[in-house]
Amino acid sequence: MPGLNKQIMMTEEGLRNLEEELDHLKTVRRKEIAEKIKVALSFGDLSENSEYDEAKNEQAIAEARIAEIEAILKKVKVIDEHELSTEVIHVGSVVKVFDVKYQEEYQYRIVGSNEADPLEGKISDECPVGKGLLEHKVGDRVQVETPDGICEYDVLEISK
Repeated sequence: MPGLNKQIMMTEEGLRNLEEELDHLKTVRRKEIAEKIKVALSFGDLSENSEYDEAKNEQAIAEARIAEIEAILKKVKVIDEHELSTEVIHVGSVVKVFDVKYQEEYQYRIVGSNEADPLEGKISDECPVGKGLLEHKVGDRVQVETPDGICEYDVLEISK
């Protein structure tokens, strides 16, 4: 499968958040779930024990997330934000753009796909807008094909 060994770009902040989530899952969440299973087992008959089923489901979800994070961490390439240029847009750049159609300014931080959070202004380098903005400079007009059609942005500012 293509992309199986692909590096995952991430900021230092994104890496730190992922490591904190993994630590929380392993130290706190596992203990909470183990306690729920223990309590549910004390209720006896497992065939009609919804508490046990729910706790086992939570355990499966938590263990899957732990495995997912561990797999991500093996492929992470941390972006050295101190070495980033403000000449062109890279993963880690903060970009101020002007949406030509809606006549509005937006500010985005281009991040790796695992730390994207559009509501926080963090867009992935793999989403149409993030991918379209990469390698452009201040003053460029960028056309991006999105599911809603072609969007045009003027790049106003690039910072770290």
